[in-house]
Amino acid sequence: MKRTVKIISLILVLTVVVGCVFALSACNKNDDEHKEKLVVGLECAYIPFNFTQMTDANGAVKISNAEGYANGYDILIAKRIADALGKELVITKLEWDSLVPGVKAGTLDLVIAGMSPTAERRASIDFSATYYESNLVVVVRKDGQYANATSLSDFAGAKLVAQNGTFHDSALENQAASYSITRLTPMESFPAMTVALNAKTVDGYVAEEPGAIADCAANPQLTYIHLKNNENGFEASADDTSLAIGMRYGYENKDAINNVISSISLEERLELMQTAVQYSTDNANTDAQSTFFTRVGNIFKKYGSWILKGVGYTILVAIVGTVVGLFIGLLIGMYRTLDKPKNKFLAVLKKIGDVILSIYIEVFRGTPMIVQAVFIYYGLLQVFGIKMGMWTAGFFIVSINTGAYMAETVRGGIVSIDPGQTEGAMAIGMNHWQTMLHVILPQALRNIVPQIGNNFIINIKDTSVLSVISITDLFFVHKSVVGALYTYFESAVIVMIIYLSMTLLASYLLRAWEKALDGPQNYDLNPTDTLAYTSGMYNAPDPDHKSQNLDMKGEASHV
Repeated sequence: MKRTVKIISLILVLTVVVGCVFALSACNKNDDEHKEKLVVGLECAYIPFNFTQMTDANGAVKISNAEGYANGYDILIAKRIADALGKELVITKLEWDSLVPGVKAGTLDLVIAGMSPTAERRASIDFSATYYESNLVVVVRKDGQYANATSLSDFAGAKLVAQNGTFHDSALENQAASYSITRLTPMESFPAMTVALNAKTVDGYVAEEPGAIADCAANPQLTYIHLKNNENGFEASADDTSLAIGMRYGYENKDAINNVISSISLEERLELMQTAVQYSTDNANTDAQSTFFTRVGNIFKKYGSWILKGVGYTILVAIVGTVVGLFIGLLIGMYRTLDKPKNKFLAVLKKIGDVILSIYIEVFRGTPMIVQAVFIYYGLLQVFGIKMGMWTAGFFIVSINTGAYMAETVRGGIVSIDPGQTEGAMAIGMNHWQTMLHVILPQALRNIVPQIGNNFIINIKDTSVLSVISITDLFFVHKSVVGALYTYFESAVIVMIIYLSMTLLASYLLRAWEKALDGPQNYDLNPTDTLAYTSGMYNAPDPDHKSQNLDMKGEASHV
């Protein structure tokens, strides 16, 4: 009967814990939350359409979910729309691939991010009228063999790349073979392509002309090749070269937004773009000709406060995720080691519980954390109406992912303990839970400490994938810096050193914890009883497993 009560209690506890998590998350949902706000999503890393800067200079808008301010052509348009609607403009920084899911899930009102209304995107979200038209160019090095190209035919044999998920890549893919151009795997961002171009791993990248102008202004060693949409350039439809504002289908302010766009003449749009280019130039890295280490030092000096905050958030998420994950693993480990109940009904419940836990473990161990993040943060809202806060989702994702790994770690630690320990505990009247808490787990914990440490170090690094839901960890800050300066490698060096320092410190602290659990190497059995001197001192086994007996003076009597 007592065992039955324990099983039912555990099931209830697990149910309550899970229910509380979802209940608290659901409490974050407020239908009127954005009623007086206009939430706009963008990358803040696509100069001059949108980029990140340190201050509110030139009318920049504070980024709601990250450090810094957003500026650029898209911001200028967003401010006009917000003013016309009488709403407060809220800028949300997101990965490019998260923008459309954000609109579909309802976390964003609009996407104003230099996005083209392609047929694929129109199948998911609605679009406004065109707010800017551009043409495609190829950015190359001034000292490269393609600096004097005038048409696509001049790029025969070249290795070109474009940003993933854009019509730039589609246009390149459609025409690369016809001109003997090698199309490389698309890259995640324009700063990344700029780094690749400077490193000479690519011969050029495809971009829109305003972006090329800004990039070349920040990197004087680059230039761009203007290609008209004819037989000498890229073939692109009007939808591809037009930029529009993304929104959900049935958005009530669509007509008002279109009215704002139509009120901006072509001449004014060109002036706004020139203004955005100038703003991006003012914000660009001004020491491009200095040494590498000087640039690294200047970046840390300028953005050090951002970086340190990112370090703090990274450590916080890693610690919470590891501790909660360990607790989940302990609960699951103890539950899965229960003996099969004699009662048939309880036996069925135990089997069902084992199946559910096995599915949980295999799903979260067998899928990437970045996919889990997208599903939980966007998918739960879109499909089930469950809205999690950004940080709630981050802690939850890391915790349940860690719990899946720790469940197997704990199970392995438990089964590694001699069965005689359990038999002895049972012999003196302990039940299963008492045996686990007082006998087995203290010993198993020592055995699994190295794996706990491994999971903690992994979590320090894996928080980087949470940038897909805008968790402002160290890696997210790195992307913000890159989006502001287009100096990818210099920022990456700083971040790499910090990650290495954190993992080394974690390793040191974990080894110290192991030593503390092991206790002192030498144990004095009875220093005051002369009758016990014959037993002398006991020296615990050394790492080479060589037993030692020490005499009263601490000297080895034999080995």
